[in-house]
Amino acid sequence: MNNKSSVYVAGNTGLVGSSIIRMLHSRGYDNILTTPSSQYDLRRQDVVEKFFKENRPEYVYLSAAKVGGIGANKSYPAQFIYDNLMIQSNIIHSAKEFGAKKLLFLGSSCIYPRLAKQPIIEDELLSGPLEPTNDSYAISKIAGIKMCQSYKKQYEFNAISLMPTNLYGPNDNFDPNTGHVLPAFIRKFEEGKGVGKVTCWGDGSAMREFLHVDDLAEACFICMRDYNQSDIINIGTGEDVTIKQLAETIANVVGFDGEIQWDTSKPNGTPRKVLNVDKIKSLGWEPKISLEEGIKSTYEYYKNEL
Repeated sequence: MNNKSSVYVAGNTGLVGSSIIRMLHSRGYDNILTTPSSQYDLRRQDVVEKFFKENRPEYVYLSAAKVGGIGANKSYPAQFIYDNLMIQSNIIHSAKEFGAKKLLFLGSSCIYPRLAKQPIIEDELLSGPLEPTNDSYAISKIAGIKMCQSYKKQYEFNAISLMPTNLYGPNDNFDPNTGHVLPAFIRKFEEGKGVGKVTCWGDGSAMREFLHVDDLAEACFICMRDYNQSDIINIGTGEDVTIKQLAETIANVVGFDGEIQWDTSKPNGTPRKVLNVDKIKSLGWEPKISLEEGIKSTYEYYKNEL
């Protein structure tokens, strides 16, 4: 892949896709193709096939997906499994059919069993039961992995699969009902400054790992350039914090000095989830943005843009 190559970024308006585009532009890539959701329904096979037939991208970053936090996953499991299965199946198949040289599929650390050994190595996939609160989303992503592996095995199509940990950054979804925990907390604590208290789900004991999306974009570029195996590869920091620690850090960054309450009637989700990232680090990648630094810049984005 060089900066004259035709590169398609599916999901260009989302958290991950917009970061990948920023990264590509910074490296001199200008021949970038996109399919904004307002104009393209990627769940429709005819729409996707028409796009690939007309544009024939050489390289594909498949970051388009329906995503959300625990509340959204519990409330809309049918949408999570249907939308993701349709989007990824259409794009992977059309990429192969219309001559793409390589495709990078973005999965999620949710694919791993609820009680996987920590830190989670890639071999933990399908070694035990999934977390029930997001199993529909996880199963759709596992299907995407298997589709990439199957297309490489049968057609020699160069499709690779990356499993990022919990992501955050600019262009995130800050809705407390449908967003992931970190951006939802930023909004909750900012709005809570006028109320004096904030209620958070669970008891705060669950442990999570967080990666700034711009660090992920760099890992995507390295893998698109250097990684050609069908085996999945984890992308994360290898470090985690409790949800209580996360809440306290965000409260401090936004200037919230009120009471933090915990609603223990709500689920914690998986008790702990931190990835082993030895494989991606062996390719020369390291995360550069610390959690506190990333929270501060994301909070500034939230204030300035939203």
